[in-house]
Amino acid sequence: MSTAAATITKNQATEASVVEDAPALTDGFQLVIDALKLNDINNLYVVPGIPISDLLRMAQAEGMRVVSFRHEQNAGNAAAIAGFMTKKPGVCMTVSAPGFLNGLTALANATTNCFPMILISGSSEREIVDLQQGDYEEMDQLAIAKPLCKAAFRILHAQDIGIGVARAIRAAVSGRPGGVYLDLPAKLFSQVMDAAEGAKSLVKVVDPTPAQYPSAEAVNRALDLLKGAKRPLVIFGKGAAYAQADETIRSFVEKSGIPFLQMSMAKGLLPDTHPQSAGAARSLVLQEADVVMLVGARLNWLLSHGKGKTWGKPGSKKFIQVDIEPREMDSNVEIHAPLVGDIASVMEVMLKGIDGGLTPPTDWMATVAAKREQNVAKMAPKLMSNASPMNFHGALGALRRVIKERPDALLVNEGANTLDLARGIIDMYEPRKRLDVGTWGVMGVGMGYAVAAAVESGKPVLAVEGDSAFGFSGMEVETICRYNLPVCIVIFNNNGIYRGTDVNPTGGNDPSPMVFVPGSRYDKMMEAFGGVGVHVTNPDELYRAVNEAMDSGRPTLINAVIDPAAGTESGNIGSLNPTSSVRKMPS
Repeated sequence: MSTAAATITKNQATEASVVEDAPALTDGFQLVIDALKLNDINNLYVVPGIPISDLLRMAQAEGMRVVSFRHEQNAGNAAAIAGFMTKKPGVCMTVSAPGFLNGLTALANATTNCFPMILISGSSEREIVDLQQGDYEEMDQLAIAKPLCKAAFRILHAQDIGIGVARAIRAAVSGRPGGVYLDLPAKLFSQVMDAAEGAKSLVKVVDPTPAQYPSAEAVNRALDLLKGAKRPLVIFGKGAAYAQADETIRSFVEKSGIPFLQMSMAKGLLPDTHPQSAGAARSLVLQEADVVMLVGARLNWLLSHGKGKTWGKPGSKKFIQVDIEPREMDSNVEIHAPLVGDIASVMEVMLKGIDGGLTPPTDWMATVAAKREQNVAKMAPKLMSNASPMNFHGALGALRRVIKERPDALLVNEGANTLDLARGIIDMYEPRKRLDVGTWGVMGVGMGYAVAAAVESGKPVLAVEGDSAFGFSGMEVETICRYNLPVCIVIFNNNGIYRGTDVNPTGGNDPSPMVFVPGSRYDKMMEAFGGVGVHVTNPDELYRAVNEAMDSGRPTLINAVIDPAAGTESGNIGSLNPTSSVRKMPS
């Protein structure tokens, strides 16, 4: 061997030895992934781009499920509803500035609805942003996010990733759940540190939602009110569904014998067909009850703030309220018996407290039952209509049959008339199976919710959409097809917003702002991406098409033709829509 060759061989051996002796390294990319996985977060809802593209590739390589959307708001809505379904924070990742802003709407909505969610966005470098020197997509994202979520944090150093992710998780799920923003500047991802030290820096969040019991005095006060009631009522909100205290809640209702109402996302905690359900007698029980127990429900606009004609004679009610947030009490009316604690713990002690049983007056139970049966009988003929074109009742009657036969399917629902009528018509039989617009009543959640419902549950999903509501997130049908998710979308197509019959009052060429292209074929849109498109014109066709879609598990979109004249202005909340007293417009 030549002297030169021997020297090269010796140098290679020395370099190999140095490599073997060098400490193993990790970086910000890997630490973010490791921190999430350590805390059992394995699904990410994302829109790729600078600076998170490589992070997402690496997350998928590490076995995480990375679901990539066409718009950040839809990815955020998916993360939010994943949080509601699982009690773990759903995670949405976006790019900086515009991508962050798109995700922020979903984060604010999650916070309002008390869904645990973390929005993680890449961001520009601090030293340039703080001097406003014009960086790529420059924006002080942390400052913008803070007023719209429960908490917001920024991580600047790789060694802080573990504690930063832990803080975000704990903030999202503790107390009243909500949205959290986590800001990750681009430089953070490429920071390198010793792998062993990096592993030590990770934090497994321990007991972020400890049991919180109300005092014995508070429990006795509430029990005394219930035992003295002549016309008691329990109202369950989506907080009761989120608590996953299903068996305790069922036992309390059945042992107490009290009639109950379920707000829309609480439907299915007990079957809507349960003999104590007062859903079909809602107006009666709200007006006539003398003691009302609220469980995970707020006296906001959805319950007329606890006052007004909805609630009967002023001062005729006494309220018991179960909520983990003390400041929720007395928000609109006096709460006579506040029970501050987590719902599972409160209902556990209340169940024990009625050990002797409660016996609501038989005349009250008989009154509720009679009104329920009267209203059900009155509605039945409308739901059996097979008219073509369909009205909302006939179409929803067909979907009601589908859910009755498939109680484990998830129902996503949004729109105006489509939402308002479906809430009362479609009975639910299992908890956390109905996912809708929630507290803000926003439109555009549908496709994001449908994707996450399928991913998190593995069950078939039926998404019932108004044509206007679908337009906010409709491009995500490509996402549904790309991931081959078992989602059946039904679009109630009446050619417009509320109705498809509005006209331009000037007689000009432009259409009314309230109408869409008449006779649109949304089913063709689904076919363009390889899914199944179906066009139906009567309830029988709709029923058969949905069943076929649910059996096949293939991504399907059903264009359900609804009479353009069907529907009412603003649905059930027309009273919130101001009208001019000077100039009357045709409606």
